[in-house]
Amino acid sequence: MSFSDYNPLRPRNVAAVQTYSDLDLRDPFINPLTNDLTPLTDIEAVKNSVRNLVLTNFYESPFDPYKGSNTRALLFENADAYTATSINKEIMRVLLEHEPRVNVASVDVIDQSDINSYQITITFNVIALNVQASLNFYLERLR
Repeated sequence: MSFSDYNPLRPRNVAAVQTYSDLDLRDPFINPLTNDLTPLTDIEAVKNSVRNLVLTNFYESPFDPYKGSNTRALLFENADAYTATSINKEIMRVLLEHEPRVNVASVDVIDQSDINSYQITITFNVIALNVQASLNFYLERLR
């Protein structure tokens, strides 16, 4: 006599597409209309994760001190082709090691010395969704 609810004849409902979800930690953290947290799903959740990995320094993740990148430290180096290449390699490294949901197609680092920043464009494919996405943001030092 078996007390299991397993039935091999019963069809299973399994989602065809894997859904990713995350919390939007940018302003506003709480939606003023619903007074609830704002969720991000699918491609936006993956973009948020990629941005967070690039902007996180080493030792900022509580239980994984090596999760993060050295991009903020590179902002204080001389603005030249070597620094742009180092930022590019650091972004590629952190995404390869810590973001298994994406295949990085390209990372473009454009030096904008006149405003003391770098324009970053990351183009990647989300593996489970078969979608190509692009993420643009600026890296700039605060001091």
